[in-house]
Amino acid sequence: MTVLSFDDAGVDVVYEGTEFRLEKKLIEEATGKAYPDVTDHEVLKIVEKNPSLGGEARRIKDILKSS
Repeated sequence: MTVLSFDDAGVDVVYEGTEFRLEKKLIEEATGKAYPDVTDHEVLKIVEKNPSLGGEARRIKDILKSS
């Protein structure tokens, strides 16, 4: 299971027991979108080759607003 923790500067990721950070700029370059408009599903696709995407995709700005 992959765990994503979002903040204003990027995403902390735990993937297969390995912890790492995806910086905001890297996410923007990978998706071609402004960081607040990227969805959690898009970030998961950066991390995993074939992720299991359940539920509705949520934009980072909405995730940050609700936390």
